[in-house]
Amino acid sequence: MISKKKKITVNTIVALVFFALIAWAVVILLKPSNGNVQAKEDQWSEIKEKKSITIGLDDTFVPMGFRNSAGKIVGFDVDLAEKVFSNLGIKVNWQPIDWSMKETELNTGNIDALWNGYTKTPERAKQVAFSTTYHRSQLALVVKKSSGVKHFSDMQGKVLGVQTGSSGETALNSQPSVLKKYIAGQKAVGYDTFDKAFTDLNANRLTGLLVDEDYARYYIKQQANPNDYGIMTGGFAVSDDVVAFRKGDNGLRRAVDRELAKLEKSGYVHELELRWFGQSSQNLT
Repeated sequence: MISKKKKITVNTIVALVFFALIAWAVVILLKPSNGNVQAKEDQWSEIKEKKSITIGLDDTFVPMGFRNSAGKIVGFDVDLAEKVFSNLGIKVNWQPIDWSMKETELNTGNIDALWNGYTKTPERAKQVAFSTTYHRSQLALVVKKSSGVKHFSDMQGKVLGVQTGSSGETALNSQPSVLKKYIAGQKAVGYDTFDKAFTDLNANRLTGLLVDEDYARYYIKQQANPNDYGIMTGGFAVSDDVVAFRKGDNGLRRAVDRELAKLEKSGYVHELELRWFGQSSQNLT
């Protein structure tokens, strides 16, 4: 006759084995096959077969990728990306996205790459893979001259704007001694697009805006009175612009790198820089 204590022990063991088997079965059922994992890891074969790729961008980010007065997406990055993929026999489909969610959009497969003044940072390296650097830029503080701000220190107690999720926001927070320590509340106002931030700058709701110098100079050039604005640089590190891919998309990344190298060697990238920025990034160190 089995004692009550032993019966409880046997029942407990049986229950544990039963639940372990269920857990094992669930794992097996949910685990994707090797074929599915491989398909998610490298999309290059599929992209070549479809002859099309979807690239995400913030379509207000002049002069990298934005909509012109006719509503067409144009810009330095647009020209460069379309040249790269045209050489590869692939059509580019441009997909405007919420820039603060860019890595999520990429890694969930809604887009195949990010190509829009995307800056290489250690934080981003944890989430995506980078192409080789194709352009260098630096951050600039943009103000209205009427504000009297001529140096970063003149922003003491004043309101600063940045784009949420941008390299400018990252640099501001990672290098607080450069500018952040001066601004009101030591916290910048975040905007989903730069054009909204410039609207607030023009309305004096902001005193300064931290943005890529390329963007700043292009935007100011389009204003009715360009001389109303001042631009300050220095202090922040020069940044490298790269294309972002999913970490597993090695075939796609290598193909883009090969084409970028060819276009750099031919002088095409330099010509694009002069056309869109009026200057080359080769002198930035």
